[in-house]
Amino acid sequence: MKAIRKFTVRAVLPERLSALEPLAANLRWSWHEPTRRLFERIDPAVWQSVGHDPIALLGEVGRERLDELATDDGYVDEAWRLRDELRSYLDEPRWYQGLEGDKPERIAYFSPEFGIAAALPQYSGGLGILAGDHLKAASDLGVPLVAVGLFYKAGYFSQSISADGWQLESYPTLDPDGLPLSILRNPDRSPVQISLALPGDRTLHARIWQAEVGRVRLLLLDTDIPENTDELRQITDRLYGGGGEHRLLQEILLGIGGVRAVCAWAELTGSSEPQVFHTNEGHAGFLGLERIADLIGEGLLFAEALEVVRAGTVFTTHTPVPAGIDRFDSSLVERYFDTGLLPGVQASDVLALGAETYPGGTAGVFNMAVMGLRLAQRANGVSKLHGRVSRAMFSGLWPGFDVDDVPIGSVTNGVHAPTWTDPLLQDLAERVFGTADTARVDWANDDAVSDFDLWSARSTMRAGLVADARARTARSWRGQNPSGGMPSWIGEILDPDVLTIGFARRVPTYKRLTLMLHDRERLRSLLTDPARPVQIVVAGKSHPADDEGKRLIQELVQFAAEPDVRGRLVFLPDYDIGMAQTLYPGTDVWLNNPLRPLEACGTSGMKAALNGVLNLSILDGWWDEYFDGENGWAIPSSDSSDPEERDRREAEALYDLIEHEIAPRFYDRDQDGLPRRWISSIRHTLAVYSSELSAERMVRQYTEELYRPAALAEAALSASHFEAGRELAAWRARVVEAWPRVSVSHVESGGVASVPQVGDELHLRAHVELGGLAPDDVSVEAVYGRSGEDGLLVDTAVQALEPTTGSSATGSATVFTGTVNLARAGGFGYSVRVLPKNALLASPADLGLIAVAY
Repeated sequence: MKAIRKFTVRAVLPERLSALEPLAANLRWSWHEPTRRLFERIDPAVWQSVGHDPIALLGEVGRERLDELATDDGYVDEAWRLRDELRSYLDEPRWYQGLEGDKPERIAYFSPEFGIAAALPQYSGGLGILAGDHLKAASDLGVPLVAVGLFYKAGYFSQSISADGWQLESYPTLDPDGLPLSILRNPDRSPVQISLALPGDRTLHARIWQAEVGRVRLLLLDTDIPENTDELRQITDRLYGGGGEHRLLQEILLGIGGVRAVCAWAELTGSSEPQVFHTNEGHAGFLGLERIADLIGEGLLFAEALEVVRAGTVFTTHTPVPAGIDRFDSSLVERYFDTGLLPGVQASDVLALGAETYPGGTAGVFNMAVMGLRLAQRANGVSKLHGRVSRAMFSGLWPGFDVDDVPIGSVTNGVHAPTWTDPLLQDLAERVFGTADTARVDWANDDAVSDFDLWSARSTMRAGLVADARARTARSWRGQNPSGGMPSWIGEILDPDVLTIGFARRVPTYKRLTLMLHDRERLRSLLTDPARPVQIVVAGKSHPADDEGKRLIQELVQFAAEPDVRGRLVFLPDYDIGMAQTLYPGTDVWLNNPLRPLEACGTSGMKAALNGVLNLSILDGWWDEYFDGENGWAIPSSDSSDPEERDRREAEALYDLIEHEIAPRFYDRDQDGLPRRWISSIRHTLAVYSSELSAERMVRQYTEELYRPAALAEAALSASHFEAGRELAAWRARVVEAWPRVSVSHVESGGVASVPQVGDELHLRAHVELGGLAPDDVSVEAVYGRSGEDGLLVDTAVQALEPTTGSSATGSATVFTGTVNLARAGGFGYSVRVLPKNALLASPADLGLIAVAY
């Protein structure tokens, strides 16, 4: 008989082991190796079988074993010591508390997915893993984040592979009682609920689960409660599931319901409400509308509330392609906002925020990323290259501006070192440097850590991957053949002494999973080379609706099943955090071959690099800015416009690098059996990039460049009952109304000889029609630099021009003057532009208004 409901019964711990409760409840165990080892000691076999999940472990282990441990003084002492150490970690001042000057008391971080631990499967890929690493690093640094997401009853999906290589999906239902979660409750112990008004006189209710991620509280909204109809209970059924309306409901719940959840949490816990709201991709963009509605309730007009909300909002875009952005039919959005959902907010104002009102935009479409940019005064991409791509992709929102002036910056992603660094490398650092913090030790010091030590650790990691791959392949075989015998070759796949290349990621077509198969005979010869063989471990999931991605997986799986290569090319199903923590460090080379520039960042290669793995990648995402010739290899990008020819050239470059550079360096050993040249690259990678690629660097950058300025701007506009916010809205309206009449009517120059020389000074007089604005309302600038063949200025600099007093010869125009020094030889050009100017703007391009001399 099949159970109608399953749930987890948690063990009642002996009093002497009660220290295990807080250690299991706080997800810091997912990156704190001493705590993980404490739980592993309870029962190593069960620990392995439950996927390193303390709560599941305590639900499985027998009472006899717990009673036995309760008599072990050494174990009990260690448990209480770690409990005390956790309390210190949660309470003691950290980096953020030592920052001088103004800083936000609370920052709200919204994301549709969070990848924190395999035990909490609420993620699909890089966006969620990045969000999880952001929370962990914020906790370690003491940054006061509260995070908001959704609780998906079936998570993303579990992947299996059929006998013919086709991806199969299943959606096991998660039991929140068996997860490291607790319900947010009112003082009377009743669950806190938030409610949203929907069309058709319906109301959506959601309860709030809490997860402790170190010092950070993560709030997850869940609609699977009796107060909802059966249809509404399914809104949080699975991550990225359902059609357009289902997705829209998820994003309304995340953004609007998420703000309400944060407010409820802050009130119940006595915490300060956030001054800064950070939306991780456009999915949570509706949060700005809820905040606007709150301010309208305090007496502000929509335009005034919009200024205040924008000041305190940070928007991070993660996609380099328009197809990766959520877009909805405007009529659908209008139907949901033409209700009592947001009192005081008109549906027309909502639609204007997401409208694609720019060249190439589509009428009748509501764009979540466009709304995110219009609701945030500060925005960023996730690598330097992605920042440039984003400025070009969204430049239509700033017509007339050069792409470089579009106000989208970049903060390159980082990864959480304690989570992704193998315990073997942490142990090595502890042994030779006295700390397990691998991102802060001197790996360049070969007197402290020898080549032999580094190579031994790397070889052991590779052996661990081989053992894990064999075990996973065996489980997959048993799933396909429950009554068949296990083939002997499964226990012999891969070799712990062979050069190992890893490739694992989501499987959209642009990531080119099967580029390695372009010339199968060339690949076959690399894999089976008798002197310098190569082996490749591959993992990844395709979106359930992406049949082309599934076909790519099938193509690779079928090739890998051929008898002569099946020991050298392995596809591991159901890629997740648990697999990744063995896969990344167990490889020697991490492969990434997307279509440039379609990889926003690509943090899997960062995780590998933290373990001394060398990268082999197209110059895209993070690799474009961090490749230095010693930490790996760059696959040349073809400039061919023919996709087949481009793939052929890049695949041949990939094969050539493996055959002629990578394999020879790996197998070139000295008399001690050590590949000294390879080890030198390992040491360089660890020494130079361990800190730079860390999520701590990333969160510090967000704090200094985005969170603190946003908090200051929000405070300035909110002071004295939003006096400055009201003034800024009125000023914006006045400038927007006048701008069609603003122009540069004439520019005069002088001061240089007939043949200009370096050191000459160019004197400029610009006559500007201000259309009724005051000189203080604008910034008039000379933009100068090298003049290219097409007349466009490159390598530009800016010189402010100042208004002169008195009348001008042109009557209504105001004259602005300034001097430009000719500091370098070569082609030179200049122009003059006019921009709105207000000290409360984050960027001169904030209003999207510009007037340029012609």
